[in-house]
Amino acid sequence: MLKRPTLLWLLAPYVLFLGTLPLVDRVRPTVMGLPFLFFWLLAATLLTPAAVFLAWRGDRKRGRV
Repeated sequence: MLKRPTLLWLLAPYVLFLGTLPLVDRVRPTVMGLPFLFFWLLAATLLTPAAVFLAWRGDRKRGRV
């Protein structure tokens, strides 16, 4: 089926930024004093390197890198 399933981790940033944007487009509630949308985008930005690392680690284990 999929030859490199760990690359599915790279879909996580897409889903966090674009796929859920219509659902989180809110000013209220606030989280840690930030509007919810700003907090969501900040969290997605911080989680993107983790997703890239997981994809890289999966490829490394398979001998791709």
